[in-house]
Amino acid sequence: MAGYIAPMPMQRHVALTSPRTGAVTMIRHGNKLKKLNKPADQRKALLRSLTTELIRHGRIKSTLARCKEVRSTADRMVELAKEGSLHARRQAMGYIYDKQLVHALFEAAPDRYSDRDGGYTRVLRDGYRKGDNSEMGVIELL
Repeated sequence: MAGYIAPMPMQRHVALTSPRTGAVTMIRHGNKLKKLNKPADQRKALLRSLTTELIRHGRIKSTLARCKEVRSTADRMVELAKEGSLHARRQAMGYIYDKQLVHALFEAAPDRYSDRDGGYTRVLRDGYRKGDNSEMGVIELL
């Protein structure tokens, strides 16, 4: 093994340097959601439950980061309900926990959101939580 030179590993990620600061930043290809400091299975369950409760109650209060992440899944469920096909219904039932809630959403959404092409939710800031001072928000269906 004398004189053996190991091959150089391939570089998988491209690092960019900022012209102003010179700091190295990575490109965020395909990273659409924030991680919310949770493993993937817990994050998925959290977003599913928050989306379910938002559709059930029309308005929920949570941390601002969670509210902003729930926005995309809630808008997706309303889009599926507006589409109204069997495939869309099955996709919604695979995501929302409550079967009757899916049926109610598919009944109400086409009439309620027929004039909108997007933006079915609103996120409002709601001060800071007393215990840990995290920023709170309210997300509501329009």
